[in-house]
Amino acid sequence: MTVPERDVYVAIDQGGHATRAVAYDPSGQRLASAFAGVEALTGLASLVPAGRWLAAGLGVQRSTVACWDRETGAVLAPAISWQDRRHAAWLGQLARSGSRVHALTGLPLSPHYGASKIRWCLDHVVAVRSAADEGRLCAGPLASLLLHRLLDERPVVCDEANASRTQLWSPAVRAWSPELLGMFGIPPEVLPTLAPTEAPFGSMRVDGEAVPLVVCTGDQSAVPFAAGTLDSGSAYVNLGTGAFALRPVAHAMMVPPLLTSVLRSNGTSVDFVLEGTVNGAGAALDWFEEREGLPAERLLSSLDGEQLTPAEAPFFLNGVSGVGSPFWVAGFESRYVGDGEAPERFRAVVESIVFLLRANLDELVRHTGRPRRIVVSGGLSRSGFLCRALAALAEAPIHRLEDPEATASGLAFLAAGQPATWKPAATEQIPPARDQTLVARYLRWLELMREAMPD
Repeated sequence: MTVPERDVYVAIDQGGHATRAVAYDPSGQRLASAFAGVEALTGLASLVPAGRWLAAGLGVQRSTVACWDRETGAVLAPAISWQDRRHAAWLGQLARSGSRVHALTGLPLSPHYGASKIRWCLDHVVAVRSAADEGRLCAGPLASLLLHRLLDERPVVCDEANASRTQLWSPAVRAWSPELLGMFGIPPEVLPTLAPTEAPFGSMRVDGEAVPLVVCTGDQSAVPFAAGTLDSGSAYVNLGTGAFALRPVAHAMMVPPLLTSVLRSNGTSVDFVLEGTVNGAGAALDWFEEREGLPAERLLSSLDGEQLTPAEAPFFLNGVSGVGSPFWVAGFESRYVGDGEAPERFRAVVESIVFLLRANLDELVRHTGRPRRIVVSGGLSRSGFLCRALAALAEAPIHRLEDPEATASGLAFLAAGQPATWKPAATEQIPPARDQTLVARYLRWLELMREAMPD
């Protein structure tokens, strides 16, 4: 009997609603994909025979928190997603420590990150509190729970990319911070052991075959690698439910109002980025659809053939899921300024996503210089209108990834060890075409946002 050659890399992308797995050959060619609801990792072995799986990588939505029993693996409370702000009022008592928190973590003090969510579970979930008292509790990023449940070795470990979104990890020393643990009142023994994003995490059992999992990172952290080896001259923008603008930096830079994030690390090196985050990207289109009762996807497609902006149109002050960087206002009320029919209001919502990205790119330019290109990925990158507007407003060429599975292809590239033979995702280039009306509208929108900020 011939033993099949192990020649397939499998990327597992765990989002908030579903698990997606994609198989690639050693050149980066996609072979197959599978999809399952979040309730089970089933059906994934049907990608290709498990005997061909050479290695796997796992990418998980950052800032989502889980609590489980480290002895039995039993989940003690529902996972709390990054969008959940349930402990915002409690977090207000630490407001005076905001600058110190950013200096230690590279993150603003915010309920979107893991620390206050873990604190809430300790305060309000009896099973979590009991497990902590008995020394059985493990609390941390969702990625840690998945590693514990997926791997034969049942590790209790957290990769540095997901750790960087807990608000308990310090990039400067690459360790849990005793000061932050004390500030949030979280016992250090409940946290997983830290590991780099590239490590021998353990073996997954797939159809009886042991498959090594060699990469675990955040979903957004894997995206830039879909375009190949990290390029310090590029900015990377991923457009999904939220939008993320990333710029590689040589070392951890704690620069308000931006975030410091980890893309990749091993035992000797780490790739950091400065990051701007837009909470209301795809989420803002969902907000419009629910509010107006009109199909956002169809309206978005209809914009592709239109000019970037009319001279007169309403503005949208986008606070969907809270205003992220560079403003950081959690409870901001979204609103229109000016009148217009539903299609004009929708255009204003899309435009606000571009405006928020421009505001973040401006902050990135201040600290990292102007990028030679912007690599764009994610579901919303399918919008020609949005990409043209971003190119015009950022005054930089857009390189749009043609592969919609940017997290998966980036993960597979990392799991393969970034080989020179790997062919990164192809890109479509969209040149910038300066639009004075769009620039004028952006400057006016910026004034309106600043005027609307709470005192």
